[in-house]
This record gives sequence, structure tokens and C-alpha cells, in this order.
Amino acid sequence: MATTGKLAVLGSINADHILNLAAFPRPGETLKGENYQVAFGGKGANQAVAAGRAGANIAFIACVGDDDTGERVRHQLQQDNIDIAPISAVAGEATGVALIFVNGEGENVIGIYAGANAALTPAYISSVQQVIGEADALLMQLESPLESVIAAAEIARAQNTQVILNPAPACPLPDALLAMIDVITPNETEAEALTGIRVDSDENAALAAQALHDKGIGRVLITLGSRGVWLSEQGVGQRIAGFKVKAVDTIAAGDTFNGALITALLEKQPMIQAVRFAHAAAAIAVTRAGAQPSVPWRHEIDAFLSSQG
Repeated sequence: MATTGKLAVLGSINADHILNLAAFPRPGETLKGENYQVAFGGKGANQAVAAGRAGANIAFIACVGDDDTGERVRHQLQQDNIDIAPISAVAGEATGVALIFVNGEGENVIGIYAGANAALTPAYISSVQQVIGEADALLMQLESPLESVIAAAEIARAQNTQVILNPAPACPLPDALLAMIDVITPNETEAEALTGIRVDSDENAALAAQALHDKGIGRVLITLGSRGVWLSEQGVGQRIAGFKVKAVDTIAAGDTFNGALITALLEKQPMIQAVRFAHAAAAIAVTRAGAQPSVPWRHEIDAFLSSQG
């Protein structure tokens, strides 16, 4: 494996309560579930685990509650090759929770309680700024307080740490933040929320990517689900197809893609090769249930890629 630069991931930690149903319940309707599990999730943690298992040299900046769940999460993250020193246990607060319904097509709807994730404040970011400054890249999402994401981006910029943002879940973002981002990885919904352009074709993906370039972002990767990814670098775009697999559920597919992508880029893999590596990781993840339990290890990604020829 190539030597890798240092990665800092900043983001959320949740305990995911996942219920499989044939269809999503309508308001007022009660449906019997087919399968229930509790697994560790949260976009930040999922992306950290994806990077750790893919072989990154990674530290994770996050908050958990001072509860049994928080203790178990930290222990598990350590098993996934993650430096957990920047994870704080917040007194008197519960670890974040996500309630997830998965339907028969593998689609999901999610409700989230932030819990300790809300304690990831700008003041806490300031206390771990050395972790950001020592990293070659900082990967973030939007389940953390927005002012903290901005504070971390400012520290990264000042220290020449590359800033990667997965702008999920979708919300409007200030131009000042977008101007500090080197790589952005929205899905179609998130790209539309940021640009007002509906991403329903490659042409519109190119238009949305250009709108993000115009905000100061050099590299734009718009994930298109089963159609792959629209990659645009400095305005030159192309669609890179994913791998066809039978999906069990799509929980953490995007997170797996992000963590694996950044790992490959820190290993100095060329961008198209890095996207293929990330596609492979995500393809494996959707064939398995749950968030972190579905995330593949490096040897599995390499074996999948070699089997694709």
C-alpha cells in the first residue's frame, strides 16, 4: 500500500436504529417490521470508518455522550484504525441517535437527534486545531453545527490543509464557506440545494458543477447513485460509471465513497483511479446491511477491483 498523508475527519457520531419494512408507513399507519438492528453510524463516523478501513492515517474529531453507547462507539472506532484522541465525551449528554426506516427497494428515510454532536462547537474546534493543522486533508459533512464547520475550514485554510466537504444533509451554505473548499462531493439533491440547478442529466450535472466552480471550488464530484459520479476539475467534466451490484440497502454508501475517495487521493492515486476505488468501496457497502457494519476493509476493495479487470 502507498504511504498516505494524514487525514482529519470532523463530524457526527450516532447510534442507528434500523427497521426494515416492505414500504414506508403513511401518516397514522402502523406497519410490522421485518428486521431490526442497532448499529453505529453518523456521517462523520461512517466516513472516518471508511477511511480507516481503507488504510488512511486518520484522526477523528467528534463528540459522544458520557453513556455506555459513547464508550462502545469509541472502542469500535479504535478497532477501525482510527485515532480517537480528539473525540470528547460530553458530560450529561446522550450520544446522537438516528431512527432509520428501510423499504423493500433498499431506500431509507431518517430522523436524527443530535445529542452530543451539538457539543462540537467552535470552542471545541479551537481546542483541537493542532489535529487539523497537522493533517494533509480535512473531511467534513453537515451533521455538525455549521459555525463549527466554518471554524474548522478557516483553521485548515490557514495551515494549508486541503478542505473536503460532503455537503450532507442538504442545506444552504454561505459563499464564504464554499470559497474555502478544495473538493466538494454533493449528491444530486445536495447539488440542487447549493446551485438551484436540477441534476437530472449529465448536461445539468456539468452546469451545477460549473456553478460550484464559480464559488471558488476547484474539484466537484456530484454523486449520481447507480449512474456513478460526475467529476469536474476546473470546469472539465466527465461521468465515471459505478459498478453494478444488487443493493441490500444504501445506508452509508455515500459515506463509504467519501472516506475511500480521500484515502486514495492521500495515497496520490490519480483522481479517476481514486473515484474507481471509491466506487468499489461503495459497491461492496450497498450489498450489506447497516452503516458501519457494511463498510469494507482495504483487502476487500482491492480484491473487488482486481475481479473487475
